[in-house]
Amino acid sequence: MANPYYVSPEQLMKDKADYARKGIARGRSVIVLEYADGIIFIAENPSATLHKVSEIYDRIAFAGVGKFNEFEQLRIGGIRLSEMKGYSYSREDVTAKALANAYSQSLGNIFTAEMKPYECEILVAAVGETSEANELFHILFDGSVSDRQGWVAMGGQADALGAYLKDKYPNKLPALKAAVQLGDDALRNVEARDMPAEHLEVAVLDRNRPRRKFRRLSNQELVTILK
Repeated sequence: MANPYYVSPEQLMKDKADYARKGIARGRSVIVLEYADGIIFIAENPSATLHKVSEIYDRIAFAGVGKFNEFEQLRIGGIRLSEMKGYSYSREDVTAKALANAYSQSLGNIFTAEMKPYECEILVAAVGETSEANELFHILFDGSVSDRQGWVAMGGQADALGAYLKDKYPNKLPALKAAVQLGDDALRNVEARDMPAEHLEVAVLDRNRPRRKFRRLSNQELVTILK
């Protein structure tokens, strides 16, 4: 009897990671920035219906890059988990940290146990009563999770966007307009091509809004801000 084909665990994990990274690199990027009144999400996305950024709960939002159907499954699962916890206990018990931990466990289990890993990475953000209370959790395809501050860049051009934001991001962005302009400048410079307002998906978690902090910016608002 012929010996079965053997692949070392180290090589198998490396192959899975390379596969996932290649899938993510084909996707369009997302930038997340903290500013004075909250957190802003800016993505290149020509579609008006297939969103990369969405609301999860009162103060919590979700952003995904990579394979749409895979991060969409994660988004829906996060909404169900949050709604169930908020209904069973209280709305204050729904936190970005708990949601990030749940996503981390799910993606980690998929990466180690399944033949094909998810080709996506996600971010869970929660706006606090003050800038210091904001939370940004970046979760990778293998379940690795990191607590971030200031800004996060994800997707195909994450490294280049990160280098740009590291140089250009101030200690604190004063207003929404400055945050939108910085995100737009970063995408334009890194992608090195024109990017009309209708090809941008922009949403904010605004701490000054009543209970539900999430809202999307319309194309008209973007055109006015980017003039």
